Amino acid sequence: MGTLYIDRKDCHIKVDGNALAFYVNGKREGIVPLEPLKRVIFIGNLTLDTSVLKRFSDLGIKAIFLSGRRLRFCGMLQGSLHNNGLLRLRQYEKAKTDFSRLIASEIVKRKIRSQIDVLTEALKSRHDLRFYLSNAIDSLNKILERLNSSFTKESLKGIEGSASAIYFNVYTGLFPDSLNFNRRTRRPPLDPVNAILSLCYTLLHFEIVREIEVIGLDPVIGFYHEFDYGRESLACDIVEIFRADVDRFVWNLFRTREFSGDDFTTDNKNGGCYLKKEKRKRFYPLYEEWAKGIRPLLTEEVREMARRINDGEDPLPE
Repeated sequence: MGTLYIDRKDCHIKVDGNALAFYVNGKREGIVPLEPLKRVIFIGNLTLDTSVLKRFSDLGIKAIFLSGRRLRFCGMLQGSLHNNGLLRLRQYEKAKTDFSRLIASEIVKRKIRSQIDVLTEALKSRHDLRFYLSNAIDSLNKILERLNSSFTKESLKGIEGSASAIYFNVYTGLFPDSLNFNRRTRRPPLDPVNAILSLCYTLLHFEIVREIEVIGLDPVIGFYHEFDYGRESLACDIVEIFRADVDRFVWNLFRTREFSGDDFTTDNKNGGCYLKKEKRKRFYPLYEEWAKGIRPLLTEEVREMARRINDGEDPLPE
C-alpha cells in the first residue's frame, strides 16, 4: 500500500508507534502502518497531531490536502528535497534560451500524438462514430505533419488549442448524452465527466510537482508554460504530455459503468458538479490502480527533463 486516502469527517489522526491511529468522537477506530506509505491524501474536515507531520517528513511521506466537497487542492507537505542549486541555475538559464521553444514543440507534438491514440482506440469500439473519429484523427495528423521546431511558442499555443478543440469535439461524443458532457469546463466542473477529469488532473499535477521537487528542479519555471505567479509551470508542461492518458482512464470509468450520473451532486451555490462522498470510496482504488502504471512514467519523464537541462555535464543525485 503506497497511498492512503483519508476521507472521514471529524477524524482525529495521531501517531501510535510506527502506525497512524484514527479516532472518531474519542474512540479509536483503526490503525495503518507507516512503513509502506509514500503519500497520504487528506480530504475534508480532519484534525491531526503535529507529530504526524513530523513523522511524514522524517519518512519522506508526501501529504496532499483537498477540500471536502469540491476536492479542491489546498496544500501539500513533503520531506527533505535535493539541494541541487546548480541544476536549478541551469534550469533558469535554459528557460531564457531556444531550449525552451524546442521543449515546447516536443510537448505539443507528444500531446497531439496521445490524443490521436485515444481516438484511434475509441474507433475500435465506437463504429457509430467512425466518420467523426476518422475525420478528427485525419485533422490531428495533418496538424502534426506541419509542426516543427521553428514555430514560436505563441504559435505553438494556438496550434495546441486548435488540436484540443478538434479532439474534445469528438471525445465528448464517447459519453452518453445523459451526462451532459458537451465541452471541457473547470472551476467549477459542470457535469460528471468534467468533475472526474478535474479531480484526476489535480492529482496528476501534484504527483508531478513532487517528482520535480524531489529531483531538485523548480516546479514554477516551465518551458512551454510561461512563468505565472503561483503556478507550477514546469508541472503544467509535463501534465500536458499525460492528459490524454487521464482522458482514456476517465472514458473507461464511464464506459464500464463504474460511475453514472446518479453518483454526482450539484452545488447550489456555484452550479458545480461533484462526486458524492459515498461514491468517492469507489473512485480512490480505481485511481490508484491506474496510477501504479503511470507513476514510473512520470518519474522517468522528470528525470529525463533534468538530464537534458543538466546537459550530462554532472551526474544527477540518486
